[in-house]
Amino acid sequence: MSKIKIFSLGGLNEIGKNMYVIEVDQDIFIFDAGLKYADDQLLGVDYILPNYDYLKENKNRIIGIFITHGHDGQMGAIPDIMRDIPEIKVYGTRFTIEIIKKELEDEKLKTDNLIELKANRKIAFGKNSIFPVSVTHSVPDSVGYVLNTDQGAIVYAGNYVFDPTMIGPYKTDIGKLAYIGKQGVLCLLGESLYSEKSGFTSPKHRIAGMIRETLIKNEGRILINVFNAQIARIQEIFDEITSTNRNVVILGKRLESIIMKAIDMEYVKFDKERIQNIRHVNDEGIIVLISDEREKLFSNMTRITKGYDKFIKLTSEDTVVFATSIYDGMEKSATKIFDKIAQLGCNLVIISTKKYLGHHASREDIMLMIDLMQPKYYFPVIGEYRHQVENAKDAIRTGMDEDHVLLRLNGEVVTFQNKELVPNNEKVKVDDILIDGKAVGDVGELVIKDRELLSENGIVIVSATIDRQTKKVLAGPEILTRGFIYVKDSSELIKESEKISLDIIRENTKPHYVDFSKIKSSVRDKLGKYLYKETECKPMILIVIQEV
Repeated sequence: MSKIKIFSLGGLNEIGKNMYVIEVDQDIFIFDAGLKYADDQLLGVDYILPNYDYLKENKNRIIGIFITHGHDGQMGAIPDIMRDIPEIKVYGTRFTIEIIKKELEDEKLKTDNLIELKANRKIAFGKNSIFPVSVTHSVPDSVGYVLNTDQGAIVYAGNYVFDPTMIGPYKTDIGKLAYIGKQGVLCLLGESLYSEKSGFTSPKHRIAGMIRETLIKNEGRILINVFNAQIARIQEIFDEITSTNRNVVILGKRLESIIMKAIDMEYVKFDKERIQNIRHVNDEGIIVLISDEREKLFSNMTRITKGYDKFIKLTSEDTVVFATSIYDGMEKSATKIFDKIAQLGCNLVIISTKKYLGHHASREDIMLMIDLMQPKYYFPVIGEYRHQVENAKDAIRTGMDEDHVLLRLNGEVVTFQNKELVPNNEKVKVDDILIDGKAVGDVGELVIKDRELLSENGIVIVSATIDRQTKKVLAGPEILTRGFIYVKDSSELIKESEKISLDIIRENTKPHYVDFSKIKSSVRDKLGKYLYKETECKPMILIVIQEV
């Protein structure tokens, strides 16, 4: 029998950047490749990717990346990966492939290796095969994946809920799930995000009533903030708008592209004639849908609240609706925006995270999935560790043996041989790749630490000019500060800093030689100690010395 390894490069003990690797002997199957939004502590970082060095080192063994659905947490890393591994194949359903294709085209990357698959159509890869099965999520054509091996099936369920009212491209194929379970499931990888929440998610994921009430109560302009690929939620909003005489403006190129594509592909039902261009954004009673660009959460709404947007200026007549739940770790950013909106006198409607949920599996959904799959082993994925622990408890409630519920962190390898778990301490290197703007590659921890230092204590620049021939100081040293002290009130501190710096420069200047490295290290050391003694702050100190 084959030797099977399962591990995560991202997605455990965190929200986002999901990437799960299953190795069957020499074949590598990758399920999802997502990004994570940066929180407020990662200064200037736009988004975070899982470190995929393992994929680059083993690219010749990779069968493909199989994407469950078109959300950034599942497919946001694809452009970056394909930039490094252009030959890698990416599989997904029709709508998922369309979203990925648009992302790659925007990044000027080739799309030849995107392969569309259909639910319930098996794809063979040698002795193994992949079988996509339809599940219900907030984006159409969502699937879970069944990897059939000689040890039994390994099922990655992705994100899902059980809701019989969501039909068509949103419908869960419960019959197929039950059939898969009867064939024998070695291991089920199930999401954990809402594992602490009792009951089924449905109908708490529906917001139509809240949108309807908002439309009735507010006659003025309404701005609705949504996540760009939550198509089911956008359809709910459109359904309520259809019963009114209001028109819609879509703010954000990515959101507009996704919605128009969804309408053209008949995943969304709405009259395109009622979608107006940006010139109508100030029309009376207009509905403005706002989302964010690929990586920056609340980017468009932040620009609007700060008054930087050239099309929209908020007034006290406006109503602003946040129609999606706030991700863990983003509460501070969201609260700042809420406060600013309130200061502008707008009517603010915030979706209740207790009353309204996203399209993720709650406790009863999780237990129903386990009951349908009847797995020998259960691997909680997708969520912070506390969510994984609660997910494990849910599995045990269904009668699973505690020893067969696998709680792991990113990089920790689970191994199966002869349909049994093999104890091991094997680990794969995992890390975060921090992406800042259009910069290619990791920003790195040192850069983040420098940004933290600058934000907390400011910067001090020591500049001096030395004669190239005589090595005498011609000008300076001059002290410049930013974000450290108010210079006019600290003249004595500046004078003493200049004296300390001048003494160090003279000590390390000979008639024919200047020890620049010694000057820089000594100034940082002595001046740093002096400034900390006087101010209890540790500013970043830069030394600039030029010869003329």
